[in-house]
Amino acid sequence: MPHAAAPRIGDNRYREHILSRMLMGTVPTSSTGNGRNGQSAHGRTAAEATVEIVDLDVRYGAIEAVRNANLTFHAGELVAVIGPNGSGKSTLLATVSGLVKPTRGRVTVHAPHGVAHVLQATVANEAVPLTVLETVRMGAYGRRGGFRRLTAEDRTAIEAAITRMRIDDLRNRQLYELSGGQRQRVYVAQGLAQRADVLLLDEPITGLDLLTQETITTVVDEERAAGRTVVLTTHDVGTARLADTAVLMNTRVRATGPPDQALSPQHLAGAYGGHVHELDDGTLVLDEPHHHDHRHDDQLRR
Repeated sequence: MPHAAAPRIGDNRYREHILSRMLMGTVPTSSTGNGRNGQSAHGRTAAEATVEIVDLDVRYGAIEAVRNANLTFHAGELVAVIGPNGSGKSTLLATVSGLVKPTRGRVTVHAPHGVAHVLQATVANEAVPLTVLETVRMGAYGRRGGFRRLTAEDRTAIEAAITRMRIDDLRNRQLYELSGGQRQRVYVAQGLAQRADVLLLDEPITGLDLLTQETITTVVDEERAAGRTVVLTTHDVGTARLADTAVLMNTRVRATGPPDQALSPQHLAGAYGGHVHELDDGTLVLDEPHHHDHRHDDQLRR
Protein backbone atom coordinates (compact mmCIF):
# COMPACT_ATOMS: atom_id res chain seq x y z
CA MET A 1 0.00 0.00 0.00
CA PRO A 2 1.58 3.34 -0.98
CA HIS A 3 2.50 5.83 1.70
CA ALA A 4 0.39 8.96 2.05
CA ALA A 5 1.84 11.97 0.29
CA ALA A 6 3.76 14.45 2.42
CA PRO A 7 1.85 17.61 3.32
CA ARG A 8 2.16 20.38 0.77
CA ILE A 9 2.62 24.06 1.57
CA GLY A 10 -0.78 25.66 1.98
CA ASP A 11 -2.80 22.60 2.98
CA ASN A 12 -4.05 21.97 6.51
CA ARG A 13 -1.76 19.05 7.24
CA TYR A 14 1.30 21.15 6.36
CA ARG A 15 0.10 23.96 8.63
CA GLU A 16 -0.52 21.59 11.54
CA HIS A 17 2.82 19.83 11.02
CA ILE A 18 4.73 23.13 11.15
CA LEU A 19 2.74 24.35 14.14
CA SER A 20 3.44 21.10 15.96
CA ARG A 21 7.16 21.87 15.67
CA MET A 22 6.56 25.34 17.12
CA LEU A 23 4.31 24.50 20.06
CA MET A 24 3.53 21.19 21.70
CA GLY A 25 1.90 20.71 25.08
CA THR A 26 3.01 17.09 25.02
CA VAL A 27 6.21 15.39 23.97
CA PRO A 28 5.49 12.21 21.98
CA THR A 29 8.10 9.45 22.05
CA SER A 30 8.18 5.79 21.10
CA SER A 31 10.90 4.43 23.38
CA THR A 32 11.18 0.70 23.89
CA GLY A 33 13.91 -1.43 25.32
CA ASN A 34 14.88 -4.70 26.91
CA GLY A 35 14.40 -5.20 30.62
CA ARG A 36 16.81 -6.98 32.90
CA ASN A 37 16.19 -9.81 35.31
CA GLY A 38 15.27 -9.08 38.90
CA GLN A 39 12.29 -8.90 41.23
CA SER A 40 10.41 -5.67 41.87
CA ALA A 41 8.65 -4.51 45.01
CA HIS A 42 5.34 -5.33 43.28
CA GLY A 43 6.23 -9.01 42.99
CA ARG A 44 6.72 -8.81 39.22
CA THR A 45 9.99 -9.24 37.37
CA ALA A 46 11.73 -6.19 35.96
CA ALA A 47 11.29 -7.66 32.47
CA GLU A 48 7.54 -7.06 32.93
CA ALA A 49 8.05 -3.42 33.89
CA THR A 50 6.80 -0.60 31.69
CA VAL A 51 9.53 1.77 32.92
CA GLU A 52 12.78 0.70 34.55
CA ILE A 53 15.22 3.30 35.90
CA VAL A 54 18.63 2.00 36.91
CA ASP A 55 21.42 3.92 38.70
CA LEU A 56 20.23 7.19 37.17
CA ASP A 57 22.26 10.38 37.56
CA VAL A 58 21.38 13.61 35.75
CA ARG A 59 23.52 16.73 35.89
CA TYR A 60 23.12 20.13 34.27
CA GLY A 61 26.72 21.27 34.25
CA ALA A 62 27.72 21.60 37.91
CA ILE A 63 24.12 21.15 39.11
CA GLU A 64 23.12 17.69 40.24
CA ALA A 65 19.40 17.19 39.47
CA VAL A 66 18.99 13.43 40.09
CA ARG A 67 21.35 11.14 41.95
CA ASN A 68 21.40 7.33 41.82
CA ALA A 69 17.68 6.76 41.21
CA ASN A 70 16.45 3.18 40.92
CA LEU A 71 12.73 2.83 40.21
CA THR A 72 10.33 0.48 38.44
CA PHE A 73 6.86 1.39 37.18
CA HIS A 74 4.29 -1.07 35.85
CA ALA A 75 1.29 -1.10 33.55
CA GLY A 76 -1.90 -0.13 35.34
CA GLU A 77 0.01 1.71 38.05
CA LEU A 78 -0.43 5.31 39.18
CA VAL A 79 2.83 6.78 40.48
CA ALA A 80 3.05 10.14 42.26
CA VAL A 81 6.47 11.80 42.42
CA ILE A 82 6.62 14.39 45.20
CA GLY A 83 9.31 16.61 46.64
CA PRO A 84 10.34 20.23 47.16
CA ASN A 85 11.18 22.62 44.34
CA GLY A 86 14.39 21.66 42.59
CA SER A 87 14.22 18.07 43.85
CA GLY A 88 14.46 16.47 40.39
CA LYS A 89 10.79 15.58 39.82
CA SER A 90 10.48 17.17 36.38
CA THR A 91 13.91 15.93 35.37
CA LEU A 92 12.92 12.38 36.27
CA LEU A 93 9.90 12.57 33.95
CA ALA A 94 12.01 14.16 31.22
CA THR A 95 14.43 11.23 31.24
CA VAL A 96 11.52 8.80 30.80
CA SER A 97 10.18 10.73 27.79
CA GLY A 98 13.65 11.22 26.33
CA LEU A 99 13.77 15.01 26.66
CA VAL A 100 16.79 14.72 28.95
CA LYS A 101 19.64 12.24 28.58
CA PRO A 102 21.08 10.51 31.64
CA THR A 103 24.55 11.49 32.79
CA ARG A 104 24.91 7.98 34.17
CA GLY A 105 22.68 4.91 34.32
CA ARG A 106 19.80 4.09 32.03
CA VAL A 107 16.05 4.40 31.57
CA THR A 108 14.33 1.55 29.74
CA VAL A 109 10.77 2.02 28.52
CA HIS A 110 8.68 -0.90 27.26
CA ALA A 111 5.94 0.97 25.40
CA PRO A 112 4.97 -0.12 21.87
CA HIS A 113 2.73 2.96 21.61
CA GLY A 114 5.23 5.32 23.16
CA VAL A 115 5.18 7.89 25.93
CA ALA A 116 3.06 11.06 26.13
CA HIS A 117 4.59 13.76 28.31
CA VAL A 118 2.34 16.67 29.29
CA LEU A 119 4.67 19.48 30.24
CA GLN A 120 4.30 21.80 33.19
CA ALA A 121 2.92 25.33 32.69
CA THR A 122 3.17 25.43 28.91
CA VAL A 123 2.49 29.01 27.77
CA ALA A 124 0.48 29.70 24.60
CA ASN A 125 2.14 32.05 22.15
CA GLU A 126 -0.24 34.61 20.64
CA ALA A 127 1.92 34.68 17.51
CA VAL A 128 0.98 31.04 16.80
CA PRO A 129 -2.61 30.84 15.47
CA LEU A 130 -3.50 27.49 16.96
CA THR A 131 -7.01 26.35 17.83
CA VAL A 132 -7.97 23.86 20.52
CA LEU A 133 -8.89 21.23 17.92
CA GLU A 134 -5.56 21.65 16.11
CA THR A 135 -3.69 21.33 19.39
CA VAL A 136 -5.44 18.10 20.39
CA ARG A 137 -5.01 16.72 16.88
CA MET A 138 -1.23 17.03 17.27
CA GLY A 139 -1.36 14.22 19.80
CA ALA A 140 -2.61 11.87 17.10
CA TYR A 141 0.15 13.07 14.76
CA GLY A 142 2.60 12.26 17.56
CA ARG A 143 1.46 8.65 17.32
CA ARG A 144 0.93 8.50 13.55
CA GLY A 145 3.77 10.71 12.32
CA GLY A 146 3.54 14.27 11.07
CA PHE A 147 3.44 13.37 7.37
CA ARG A 148 0.80 10.64 7.50
CA ARG A 149 -2.92 11.12 7.18
CA LEU A 150 -5.00 10.57 10.28
CA THR A 151 -7.20 7.49 10.26
CA ALA A 152 -10.80 7.12 11.39
CA GLU A 153 -9.42 5.59 14.59
CA ASP A 154 -7.26 8.67 15.16
CA ARG A 155 -10.22 11.00 14.64
CA THR A 156 -12.31 8.96 17.07
CA ALA A 157 -9.53 9.22 19.66
CA ILE A 158 -9.34 12.98 19.16
CA GLU A 159 -13.07 13.42 19.70
CA ALA A 160 -13.01 11.13 22.73
CA ALA A 161 -10.15 13.13 24.28
CA ILE A 162 -12.02 16.40 23.71
CA THR A 163 -15.16 14.98 25.34
CA ARG A 164 -13.34 13.47 28.30
CA MET A 165 -11.55 16.75 29.03
CA ARG A 166 -14.78 18.79 28.74
CA ILE A 167 -13.46 21.15 26.06
CA ASP A 168 -15.93 20.49 23.25
CA ASP A 169 -17.31 24.03 23.49
CA LEU A 170 -13.76 25.38 23.15
CA ARG A 171 -12.67 23.46 20.05
CA ASN A 172 -12.61 26.48 17.73
CA ARG A 173 -11.10 28.91 20.23
CA GLN A 174 -7.51 30.08 19.90
CA LEU A 175 -5.24 28.51 22.48
CA TYR A 176 -3.97 31.85 23.80
CA GLU A 177 -7.55 32.94 24.57
CA LEU A 178 -8.04 30.24 27.19
CA SER A 179 -7.59 30.37 30.94
CA GLY A 180 -4.79 28.38 32.55
CA GLY A 181 -7.15 25.58 33.57
CA GLN A 182 -8.77 25.35 30.15
CA ARG A 183 -5.38 25.29 28.45
CA GLN A 184 -4.18 22.54 30.78
CA ARG A 185 -7.21 20.42 29.87
CA VAL A 186 -6.36 20.93 26.20
CA TYR A 187 -2.81 19.71 26.70
CA VAL A 188 -3.96 16.65 28.63
CA ALA A 189 -6.43 15.94 25.81
CA GLN A 190 -3.50 16.16 23.41
CA GLY A 191 -1.70 13.51 25.46
CA LEU A 192 -4.81 11.29 25.50
CA ALA A 193 -5.18 11.56 21.72
CA GLN A 194 -1.75 10.00 21.38
CA ARG A 195 -3.03 6.79 23.05
CA ALA A 196 0.40 6.14 24.54
CA ASP A 197 1.19 3.30 26.93
CA VAL A 198 2.84 5.68 29.39
CA LEU A 199 1.32 9.04 30.37
CA LEU A 200 3.57 11.54 32.17
CA LEU A 201 1.91 14.55 33.81
CA ASP A 202 4.12 17.27 35.25
CA GLU A 203 2.14 19.00 38.04
CA PRO A 204 -1.13 18.63 36.12
CA ILE A 205 -3.49 20.22 38.67
CA THR A 206 -1.30 22.58 40.70
CA GLY A 207 -3.00 25.94 41.24
CA LEU A 208 -5.83 25.26 38.77
CA ASP A 209 -9.60 25.59 39.06
CA LEU A 210 -11.74 22.88 40.64
CA LEU A 211 -13.31 21.77 37.34
CA THR A 212 -9.89 21.17 35.83
CA GLN A 213 -8.67 19.33 38.91
CA GLU A 214 -11.75 17.11 38.97
CA THR A 215 -11.59 16.40 35.22
CA ILE A 216 -7.90 15.52 35.20
CA THR A 217 -8.20 13.38 38.34
CA THR A 218 -11.06 11.41 36.76
CA VAL A 219 -9.11 10.86 33.56
CA VAL A 220 -6.02 9.73 35.49
CA ASP A 221 -8.13 7.08 37.26
CA GLU A 222 -9.59 5.97 33.91
CA GLU A 223 -6.17 5.68 32.28
CA ARG A 224 -4.87 3.62 35.17
CA ALA A 225 -7.94 1.36 35.00
CA ALA A 226 -7.30 0.90 31.26
CA GLY A 227 -3.89 -0.58 32.07
CA ARG A 228 -1.69 2.39 31.25
CA THR A 229 1.20 3.59 33.36
CA VAL A 230 0.50 7.08 34.71
CA VAL A 231 3.28 9.04 36.43
CA LEU A 232 2.56 12.51 37.79
CA THR A 233 4.50 15.03 39.81
CA THR A 234 2.91 16.99 42.61
CA HIS A 235 3.61 19.18 45.64
CA ASP A 236 0.46 17.97 47.35
CA VAL A 237 0.66 15.11 49.85
CA GLY A 238 -3.10 14.58 49.60
CA THR A 239 -2.80 14.00 45.85
CA ALA A 240 0.21 11.72 46.26
CA ARG A 241 -1.66 9.58 48.79
CA LEU A 242 -4.20 8.66 46.09
CA ALA A 243 -1.53 6.93 44.01
CA ASP A 244 -0.55 3.26 44.06
CA THR A 245 3.09 4.20 44.55
CA ALA A 246 4.65 7.37 45.91
CA VAL A 247 8.20 8.44 45.09
CA LEU A 248 9.59 11.02 47.52
CA MET A 249 12.55 12.89 46.04
CA ASN A 250 15.12 15.46 46.96
CA THR A 251 17.71 14.92 44.24
CA ARG A 252 17.87 11.29 45.30
CA VAL A 253 14.92 9.02 46.02
CA ARG A 254 14.28 9.40 49.75
CA ALA A 255 11.49 6.83 49.90
CA THR A 256 9.29 4.86 47.53
CA GLY A 257 6.42 2.45 47.99
CA PRO A 258 2.81 2.58 49.19
CA PRO A 259 1.98 6.19 50.09
CA ASP A 260 1.18 5.45 53.75
CA GLN A 261 4.76 4.21 54.13
CA ALA A 262 6.72 6.43 51.75
CA LEU A 263 5.00 9.63 52.91
CA SER A 264 5.44 9.21 56.63
CA PRO A 265 6.19 12.40 58.61
CA GLN A 266 9.74 11.16 59.14
CA HIS A 267 10.38 10.64 55.42
CA LEU A 268 8.76 13.95 54.53
CA ALA A 269 10.89 15.77 57.11
CA GLY A 270 14.01 14.23 55.59
CA ALA A 271 13.06 15.31 52.07
CA TYR A 272 11.88 18.80 53.03
CA GLY A 273 14.71 19.59 55.40
CA GLY A 274 12.61 19.36 58.55
CA HIS A 275 10.03 21.92 57.36
CA VAL A 276 7.11 19.60 58.07
CA HIS A 277 4.63 20.29 60.85
CA GLU A 278 1.96 17.90 62.05
CA LEU A 279 -1.12 19.54 63.56
CA ASP A 280 -3.29 18.04 66.28
CA ASP A 281 -5.90 16.86 63.75
CA GLY A 282 -3.28 14.99 61.70
CA THR A 283 -2.88 17.64 59.01
CA LEU A 284 0.64 17.94 57.62
CA VAL A 285 1.87 21.42 56.75
CA LEU A 286 4.83 21.65 54.37
CA ASP A 287 6.60 24.98 54.65
CA GLU A 288 7.89 25.68 51.15
CA PRO A 289 8.00 29.46 50.69
CA HIS A 290 9.43 29.37 47.18
CA HIS A 291 6.67 27.23 45.66
CA HIS A 292 5.98 28.48 42.13
CA ASP A 293 2.32 29.32 42.79
CA HIS A 294 3.40 31.68 45.60
CA ARG A 295 1.60 29.88 48.42
CA HIS A 296 3.61 29.94 51.66
CA ASP A 297 2.20 26.70 53.01
CA ASP A 298 0.49 23.67 51.53
CA GLN A 299 -1.97 22.36 54.13
CA LEU A 300 -2.29 18.68 53.40
CA ARG A 301 -4.65 16.10 54.80
CA ARG A 302 -3.07 12.79 55.71
